[in-house]
Formats: sequence, structure tokens, C-alpha cells
Amino acid sequence: MHIVETMHQLVETMHQRKNKMIELADGFVALLGRYGTLEEFSEVYTWSQIGLHTKPCGLFNINDYWQPLIDMTNKMIDEGFMQEKYRHMAIVEDCPSALLDDFESYAAPSLKSYD
Repeated sequence: MHIVETMHQLVETMHQRKNKMIELADGFVALLGRYGTLEEFSEVYTWSQIGLHTKPCGLFNINDYWQPLIDMTNKMIDEGFMQEKYRHMAIVEDCPSALLDDFESYAAPSLKSYD
């Protein structure tokens, strides 16, 4: 069983908000959303790539909502702009229990390198 705690903390800037989110969270899931959701997911995903955290990042892919982002990530890797080891770093599931199960077994890839 998973227990989710909610906490409300006021901060002055969006950057402070994201820092607090990363500090307090055990992992990150992008639900269906708009540009703010995409931006926040992109930041935590990028921070994971460069080793600022080792927490799982997931896309709750209801009705293939995130498929264009998944396709773009694959294109970046296929074109050589991103390393292959990051292809499956974002956990993609359309079932909440599968997403949580994948989070439990997540192992962060090694730090970004330019080899």
C-alpha cells in the first residue's frame, strides 16, 4: 500500500517551488497537463540526467497523451543528441499500479558523460 502525504508550503518563485518539490518528493509523475507540467517534468528529468537526484520520473500515459514527447525523446537519441542509456529513464505507464511498481524497482542510470 502506498501512502501519499500532501504538504502546502509557500515560496516566492517557481525555481524555489521546483527545488522544494525535488527536495521533498520520492519520485515524480507527470499526469495529463499543460506547458507547466511539461516544463516541470523536463526539469526533473534533466536534473536526473546530470545527477542532481536519482529519483524516478514517470509519465502517466493515459490514451497515449505523452506519446509525442516519447517520440521526441527517441528522435533525440536516434539523432545522437542524447545518450541511449536515457531512452527508458522516464518510466511510461498507463496503469497507476504498474507505474508505482516500476518506481519501486527504479535504478538511476550512470551520470551524464560525453563518450
